[in-house]
Amino acid sequence: MTTGSGGARTALRRCVPIPADDFAERHWDRAPLLSRRVDDYTDLLDLDDVDELLSRRGLRTPFVRMAQRGKVIAASRYTGGGGPGAEIGDQVHDERVFELLNGGATLVLQGLHRIWPPLVDLAGGLGRELGVPVQINAYLTPPGNQGFATHYDTHAVFVLQVAGTKRWQVHPPVVTDPVERQPWGGRADEVAAVAEEPPVLDAVLAPGDALYLPRGWLHAASALDDWSLHLTLGLRAPTRLSVGEALLDLAADEPALRVGLPMGTDLGDGSSIAPVLADTVKALHSWLDTLAPEDLVRGWRRTGAVARPAPIRPVAQAAALARLSVADRVQVRPGLLLRASEAPSSVAIVAPDRTVTMPGVCAAAVRELLDGRVHRVGDLPGLDDDDRLVLVRRLLAETLLTLDA
Repeated sequence: MTTGSGGARTALRRCVPIPADDFAERHWDRAPLLSRRVDDYTDLLDLDDVDELLSRRGLRTPFVRMAQRGKVIAASRYTGGGGPGAEIGDQVHDERVFELLNGGATLVLQGLHRIWPPLVDLAGGLGRELGVPVQINAYLTPPGNQGFATHYDTHAVFVLQVAGTKRWQVHPPVVTDPVERQPWGGRADEVAAVAEEPPVLDAVLAPGDALYLPRGWLHAASALDDWSLHLTLGLRAPTRLSVGEALLDLAADEPALRVGLPMGTDLGDGSSIAPVLADTVKALHSWLDTLAPEDLVRGWRRTGAVARPAPIRPVAQAAALARLSVADRVQVRPGLLLRASEAPSSVAIVAPDRTVTMPGVCAAAVRELLDGRVHRVGDLPGLDDDDRLVLVRRLLAETLLTLDA
């Protein structure tokens, strides 16, 4: 986690009012945190914005979901054909959403970190500060209603109350630090039993309040006397299991680990599998001893576990290529993990999904571009102006760089 201090309203500061170091030490992946009057969140999404999304943006599943009294409502009840010129069958129908809302159903707008600009920016900023992928959903619940029964998430969340009030009841985990393959539905009886006990936190969130819940903590929420709108920021933080999965992906490149098992090996017989297990563990140890941290980074990128980089403006970026000048300023696309790999006659930029190789004369300019700062094209070292423009055009075309606005 990248921590910091000061009075600037960073993305994390909009979620927790305490210093980042204190939050990391006392709460991150450990304990809930309820914070009062943290911020006004109506600039991110308000009730008018919800109406805009539902009535004028042509949303489709899975960007919308609805639930009532603990059960998810079939999408066919609020979606249908898109009409002339829209050959789709799952577009949200605003009049059907109205009917369900009017009957007490909860509306969930999903994936807003991809479609609503203020939340695209918030998710990107928070993801870069914390070093984790961030997803954002919005929950709208009519007065006196509850959409979902007590459950837990397999990722941590920040809850930001935008409008109305909502009562949250939080219980301790039935499984510590669950991962995605351990959803609450597989422990429904245990969850229901714990939910009958007194909660460790029973609080009403009002506009501007925030709540942090580590993964695994049971929770249920119900609207009180007004329409309740809150944002849930899901933090898909990596775990040691994630490291193991990245290593497993790399293991496919090791010949000693691709050796087939002896003919006739009975995987259901402990005595038959014992020597195979011993040989496999030995081969794993030998291979793991050869790995460097850079190898894990490579495996990590191959698993796709890293956060999406900041969005680019495709039209503006394409137009910029035609009129690029040495006076323009560029930077690495925010949130994109890049590293330089130098050889005697070449230099490569290694991205999560590809490697871009250039002549070695570009090495000094590449090193400077990857330092995270904004650079004037004409100031890049080791090249003349024509070569600077060729280099920057290529990296803009590869979407590794963006123009500084």
